[in-house]
Amino acid sequence: MSMIFFACVVRVRDGLPLSASTDFHFSQDFLECRKRLKALSAILARYPSRGTARGRDLSIHFLSSGDIACMAICSSNYSTIMAFCFLEELQWEFAASYDTTSIGLASRPYAFLEFDNVIQKVKYRFNCSSGSRMKANWEKMEEELKFQPPVQLKLEDTELMNGMTNGGHAGVHVEVVPTYRMQRVTPLGILSLVLNIMCGALNLIRGVHLAEYSFQEDHEGIGNVVAFFIPFLACVFQCYLYLFYSSARKVKTFVLFFSVCLCNVYLYGLRNLWQIAFHIGVASLSSYQILTRQLVEKQPDCGV
Repeated sequence: MSMIFFACVVRVRDGLPLSASTDFHFSQDFLECRKRLKALSAILARYPSRGTARGRDLSIHFLSSGDIACMAICSSNYSTIMAFCFLEELQWEFAASYDTTSIGLASRPYAFLEFDNVIQKVKYRFNCSSGSRMKANWEKMEEELKFQPPVQLKLEDTELMNGMTNGGHAGVHVEVVPTYRMQRVTPLGILSLVLNIMCGALNLIRGVHLAEYSFQEDHEGIGNVVAFFIPFLACVFQCYLYLFYSSARKVKTFVLFFSVCLCNVYLYGLRNLWQIAFHIGVASLSSYQILTRQLVEKQPDCGV
C-alpha cells in the first residue's frame, strides 16, 4: 500500500527530535528504518536541503530549511513529489507555530510534542486525499524538483552514519555538528542584572502609583504612566537578552535602549537629571553586556 507511515520534525544542527507522529507499526523493517532515520537526522547539516534515502520497501525523505528539517518514512512506491509536498506543508505549519528562539532553546527531545496532532492531520490528509485536490501543489513541486532534484542516498548506506558501524567500517568519516552555549556570566554582567532589576522595580512602583492617581482624577497623566511602564518592560527584556540567546539580538538591544532613553527624557520634570542619567546609564551598561556576551562553541564530550 502506497502511503506515509511516519513523520517528524528535527533540529538541523544536532538532530534533536522536536515532534513526531504517533506510529503503530512494529514490523522489523519499519523499526530498522526508524533507526536509520535517527542516524541520518544527526548529520543533515552535511546534505542539501532535499534528499531521499531509498530502500526496497521503505524510503526516507527529508526537507530542511533554516533551523529545522522535516523527515518522513514512506513506502518506496509512494510518489516522491507527494512526499515533498507533504514535508513542505509540515514545514510551513511548524514555522507558523514556533519561532527560531524557542527552537534554538529546546533542550529535550520532543519539546513540541503538541505539534504531533498537526503532523497526524496532515499525514492523514495526504494518505487519504485524492490527487486532484493537490494538483496545484503537485505541479509546483514537480517544477522545483526538476530544477533542484533531491540528493539520492541508499537506505542501506545510512548504517554507516552516526557511529552505527562496526570495526570493518572504521574509515568512514562522520562530521560532528557543533553545538553552542552562551559565554559565562561575568561579575559586571551580574551587576548589570541587579541594577536592571532595581530600575525596573522603580519604574513599576512609580507607574502603579501614578496610574492610581491618573485614572481617578487626572486622565492627562496617562502618557506619564505609559512612560514608566515601557522602561519597566524594557528592563525585563534586557535581563532576558543577557541571560538567553535570541535572534536579532543587536536590533532588539538598540530598540530597548532607545525606548528607555526616550521615556526618561519624556519624564523630565517627574525625574531630575541625576535620576534620568542613572536610568540611562544602567540601560547603557546592560546593552553593552548583552552585545559582548556571545555564543561559544561547546566542545563535544568524547570521553565515552
